Amino acid sequence: MATDPYTAPRSRVADVPAAGSEGNFHPKGQAVAAGNGWKWITGGWELFKRQPGTWILLLIVFVLISFLIALIPVLGSIASNALWPVFAGGMILGCRELAHGGELAVGHLFAGFRDHFGKLVVVGIVYLVALIVIVIVAFAITGAGIGFGALLGGDRGGAEASVMTILLAVLVALALLIPVAMAAWFAPALVVLNDMGAGDAIKASFWACLKNIVPFLVYGLILFGLAIVASIPFGLGWLALGPTLAASVYAAYRDIFYTS
Repeated sequence: MATDPYTAPRSRVADVPAAGSEGNFHPKGQAVAAGNGWKWITGGWELFKRQPGTWILLLIVFVLISFLIALIPVLGSIASNALWPVFAGGMILGCRELAHGGELAVGHLFAGFRDHFGKLVVVGIVYLVALIVIVIVAFAITGAGIGFGALLGGDRGGAEASVMTILLAVLVALALLIPVAMAAWFAPALVVLNDMGAGDAIKASFWACLKNIVPFLVYGLILFGLAIVASIPFGLGWLALGPTLAASVYAAYRDIFYTS
């Protein structure tokens, strides 16, 4: 392993056994118990504890890169949405390295730029297009509602109609975001660890999440509570929760897509 923490990993990642040899792989995923949502978090925490300093440094580097990209007008937003699966794929490779007794390096954050870059970017582009469609739908609903409110006049009824339409647009957008998040959640892992095509990875991720709605509900509720706690001391708790959340995706992937 290179001594420079910013150097992309070379030999160690390649030396890890192929994901398909680690157990019985289920391409469509399998349903697991509701309590496993908590196990994913504890699994992520265990990976974080192995190298907390490196995880925190990796998080800081990622936040700085994201901030710099966001400074670019228009293109920055497009790039951040298109490239997040590339960074996520690299972190997944780092999680696998840790799970096999290896070492995590900040360079793992950039490993996706070397391996499966094209497919990971396609996942990001599909995600971006889906977000654009959701925004268009939300604006269409909002515009129609405001127009309808204007027809009712400036009285209380018109104002209430406009407010209700805006709330409806928000609810519709949130409802549409859920399946988009489901489709993207495991896609980077399936691409980098199972060599799936972008389309197959997106579909497999969606159906795997759909089969595990209850565990994900438990997972989400616990993370929500942890997020509140992590945000209290000036947000410093996110230095631990952020990496734990990233590693928990790998733990969930292993739980849902593999049996020993």
